[in-house]
Amino acid sequence: MRRFWLGLAAASVVSACGGGNPFATTDDGTETGTDTESIVPEALANDLESVSYNASNQTLSVSGVSLDETPFSSSYVRKPALDRNGYEAYTVQDSSLDRHSTAYVREIEGGYAVVVATGGQFNYYFAGTNYDRTGAFSAPVTDQDSGGLVSYAGTYVGLLNTAGSSEDLLPVASGTPAELLPSQGAEITGDVFINADFRDNTVNGVIYNRVVPDRGEASPADLELSPDAITEDGTFTGTATIDQVAVGEYGGIFSGANAQSVAGSVHATNHIDGLPATIEEYGIFVLGQCGGDHSDPVCDQPAP
Repeated sequence: MRRFWLGLAAASVVSACGGGNPFATTDDGTETGTDTESIVPEALANDLESVSYNASNQTLSVSGVSLDETPFSSSYVRKPALDRNGYEAYTVQDSSLDRHSTAYVREIEGGYAVVVATGGQFNYYFAGTNYDRTGAFSAPVTDQDSGGLVSYAGTYVGLLNTAGSSEDLLPVASGTPAELLPSQGAEITGDVFINADFRDNTVNGVIYNRVVPDRGEASPADLELSPDAITEDGTFTGTATIDQVAVGEYGGIFSGANAQSVAGSVHATNHIDGLPATIEEYGIFVLGQCGGDHSDPVCDQPAP
């Protein structure tokens, strides 16, 4: 199967869209009208140019590029039946013979992430991710006993460049040639655990319990988030690995006072047993700090 993910070098920004919107920057990413570079590396942003999300109204608009690199914006429709692992689902398909696109979004303590991918049509797929934060950030105040180590746990959702279920596709007329039909992208779910050392400014973690619900032949391995540096502004990037062999990239950002949450995304290729070597994955995580208001049950370990 021949396919590609269309690369995009333009900055990824998040635009405001009214009350209840946790993505509160202006259209150009600032309050002053000056363009700023995206914090999301190109390999993770890929096709996703910008998003506008209103949590109160549950609306999501996504801007990207078409085949001739002309920007477009689409309004996605909320689809609660497709929600996965605490992430809100949105989709768009203009007509039964147009591409179908799926998006997942989540926000915790001002940190947010979005993943978008089309299902295949004519053997081509498009996808990308976005993450950032609203409000201030400060590193946790840690004591000598903790060594500066803070943990985050929660769930993960991603999208693959292969067909999954088809329950959200618009109906087609009987006899429509199979070569014209779009597909709905397959999802991948899992759990995430991240350790951040705010004394040494290092982060690493793992995405585990990974499942492709609509592709029973798939056997996805854990994705390791290799140790890498946390910058002064609370951002990080690193290598995604399996058995310490590089398969992609990851990045993210800490958010809130005492870094109450972390949001980020992952891109990986040729890494899932049972699926073709051309398999490609874009996914996101938005996690609360262990012991905080959004602490995951896995954090509740016996005291030493």
